[in-house]
Amino acid sequence: MSVIDVHRPHSLDKAHARQAAETLAQDLSKQFDVNYQWEGDVLRFKRSGVKGQLTIDHADLHIHLELGMLLRPFKSKIEQEIHSQLDQIVGNG
Repeated sequence: MSVIDVHRPHSLDKAHARQAAETLAQDLSKQFDVNYQWEGDVLRFKRSGVKGQLTIDHADLHIHLELGMLLRPFKSKIEQEIHSQLDQIVGNG
């Protein structure tokens, strides 16, 4: 199992942080065919070979993904895309 674990500080209010998370989820869904759904302030990701979540709190976005064997070669691409999207959405922290 390969893990992607990203924390990104933010100064967004809850509504904007949630919208940032939704934007990121939509992009990942399109690029990597990942399904997602909200459970409170936690956005859960799932598809064959990947599972994880994005958790929002008042000052931090935390993304934790576990990649199976087939997606392991794409870890750096997925991680790079997450960082790129977060840079655009919430800034460089």
